This record gives sequence, structure tokens and C-alpha cells, in this order.
Amino acid sequence: MYRVEVNHKSDYVFSVKSGESEFIVDAKGKGLTPPDALLAALASCAGVYVRKYAEGAKLRLDNFSIYASAELSKEPPFCFRRIDVTVDLKGVDIDERRKKALGEFLKNCPVHNTLKANPEVVMNIT
Repeated sequence: MYRVEVNHKSDYVFSVKSGESEFIVDAKGKGLTPPDALLAALASCAGVYVRKYAEGAKLRLDNFSIYASAELSKEPPFCFRRIDVTVDLKGVDIDERRKKALGEFLKNCPVHNTLKANPEVVMNIT
């Protein structure tokens, strides 16, 4: 099971803990905002799947970047209606067949699949 703990620190600043890792979220933009964290989760997951694909296909992809971008809707409910994810292979030349296969493989990312599945989110107050 995945679990994170978010603790209020001050104003709109929160500490996020997962296992032994911790980072700060700041909704006023002095750090990662909650929407940034969502995009980071998606891009990081895609990065893991790029690595998995590269290892399985015996491709040398040591220096690549993933960019995720989105805009919040201007009307309620405020949300991302579209997220664009770009994988920059930093000049590594792979043929179109492999690019297409990599694109399909990226769809195995659990964060991507969760967003596509529109999961039920249950909010509890204790």
C-alpha cells in the first residue's frame, strides 16, 4: 500500500513524508505547489518507465528529461483538463518503431493509469 503523511507547518506550507523521504509543499509557490507535485508524480513515473523500456530494449538512454505541463481550468471545478508530457531523449536517435513502442510502454505508468481511470476519492474527517 502507498501512503503519504502531510503535516501543516505554517501558513500554506506542508511537509510531505513517504517512508524515509520528505519534501515541502508550499501552495503560495515558494516551493512545489500541490499541482506541481501531481505533475512531478506523473513525469517521474514516466521517467521510471523510460528507464525500464531502455533496459529491456538494451538502449543507452542515460541523459533524458521529462516535462509535464498543464493549466488549471478557469471555471469550477478547477482542475487540469489536459496534461502534456514530453520525453526529451537529448539527441539519442531511435527509430520511429522504437519511439512508438516507447510511447505505448509509457502508458503502463501507474500514475498515468490512475489519472485515466478517474478514481473515486473519498475524503474523511476525523
